Amino acid sequence: MLKSFKPVINEDTVQMIIGTMPGEASLKAKQYYAYKYNKFWQIIFDIFGRGEVLFNYKDKLNILLKNKTGLWDALAYCKRKGSLDKDILQEKPNDFNSLLKNYPNVTKLIFNGQKANKYFLKYFGQIEGIEYIVLPSTSPANASKTYKQKLNIWGLYLSK
Repeated sequence: MLKSFKPVINEDTVQMIIGTMPGEASLKAKQYYAYKYNKFWQIIFDIFGRGEVLFNYKDKLNILLKNKTGLWDALAYCKRKGSLDKDILQEKPNDFNSLLKNYPNVTKLIFNGQKANKYFLKYFGQIEGIEYIVLPSTSPANASKTYKQKLNIWGLYLSK
């Protein structure tokens, strides 16, 4: 079984970006969105950091937290060959009920792609008082939109 990471969150967090499950490169590096072709961090830098590229992982996480944004995955465990969400089997969800109870300032969940939203809804449904936003996946597997299109859409919904 593959195991996800702990949430990136603090008491100031008001919005959480929710992925599905870390891919192979991320699991190996023990870092969210470590695959070099995933555009997640580039989008975050362009929205929150005025394009400044950060290489230190702690600095990357801090740019999120400084902007009241957390990060976690819908799934805690799963079996999967490779990194594609379509290959996920025997999944188990993360404990969002406890997370949202312990961090009551979180009022918005931003899903990095349809699959993250699908798994979240499967286990938690619509939680009262929480806004759900599904954005285009930053994964290179989502080639239906250009980087600029993804950035523009993410920029509309990611609170600064």
